[in-house]
Amino acid sequence: FTGWVQRTFQSTQAATASQNTCAAEDKATSPVPKDCLVCSYNEWDPLEEVIVGRAENACVPPFSVEVKANTYEKYWGFYQKFGGQSFPKDHLKKAIAEIEEMCNILKGEGVIVKRPDPIDWSVKYKTPDFESTGMYAAMPRDILLVVGNEIIEAPMAWRARFFEYRAYRRLIKDYFNSGAKWTTAPKPTMADELYDQNYPIHSVEDRHKLAAQGKFVTTEFEPCFDAADFIRAGRDIFVQRSQVTNYMGIEWMRRHLAPDYRVHIISFKDPNPMHIDATFNIIGPGLVLSNPDRPCHQIELFKKAGWTVIQPPVPLIPDDHPLWMSSKWLSMNVLMLDEKRVMVDANETSIQKMFEKLGISTIKVSIRHANSLGGGFHCWTCDIRRRGTLQSYFD
Repeated sequence: FTGWVQRTFQSTQAATASQNTCAAEDKATSPVPKDCLVCSYNEWDPLEEVIVGRAENACVPPFSVEVKANTYEKYWGFYQKFGGQSFPKDHLKKAIAEIEEMCNILKGEGVIVKRPDPIDWSVKYKTPDFESTGMYAAMPRDILLVVGNEIIEAPMAWRARFFEYRAYRRLIKDYFNSGAKWTTAPKPTMADELYDQNYPIHSVEDRHKLAAQGKFVTTEFEPCFDAADFIRAGRDIFVQRSQVTNYMGIEWMRRHLAPDYRVHIISFKDPNPMHIDATFNIIGPGLVLSNPDRPCHQIELFKKAGWTVIQPPVPLIPDDHPLWMSSKWLSMNVLMLDEKRVMVDANETSIQKMFEKLGISTIKVSIRHANSLGGGFHCWTCDIRRRGTLQSYFD
């Protein structure tokens, strides 16, 4: 016993000495360097660096209950047949080429472009709670949220996206080493309890009714959210409760970002809410695109603050074009390069005219095949650095 006490005392002394040495040499408490590569407060300040997703190796997610709740009935057979396999090869090849051209155009506009790592998403994985294959790293906006000099990794809500963060880790470590903050939200177990296994959706009417009642396929079993359900306007960040973002996830973000940022819940007349940026897209200080098919219930908040609310024109995408995980309203899912430049689909001439009337020049790129994978320009990107400062637009 005496020997044990002596050894413990010596061990404690050694640990204390080691801690003192570490404290003297500790560089982790130094302020964020001025040359930190990460800094973005809103959706419209001049864009300097961006992550653009990859369509390579993209796989159809297995047809689980959360996928069923987020897709339209006409595509359910597609998921049942091809879940766990590659998206159609020819279509994928065209999507890859479109995104490469998009990257080239961004570079031509003076923007630094970074890409996630290619990964084999067909590999099956198993946790103590579920089995799945992966999906893709096409939509960095879904998984990464930049608030100031902090990168927040979203926990996600689809089992097929559980390990999607792996494609971005190399980039995030580089940004961390440049001085950025790096936060990973609590990773959900994605156990059966997170989902309403009997979620009743058989028609658009069902979806409208459930959404109006505030019922979603995700429960409040544990926090979950996709980053794309948040949209930034300086100190004010707006979020919707959706099929992939629950109130626990929103509350985690609210507590995490307080007191410097205010997180506001807004809602829409939307039968299938999932990701806010094809419903409500803030494009400038005091300027927001609001989907006329999905009106915002809290729109007076913006009008009272002096904001201009614009309803974008009806999308021109043909009915027969496959949109496996999205709606035609990706036409309003644009990327602002600054207050006077916007990246918009080359095929959507109506919304191009709308921007031109607003005095905003359009940078036209065709990503129609890339749209089929579930996103427009805003979804396919995550702005890492915009030249601007933190402002309040609602005081």
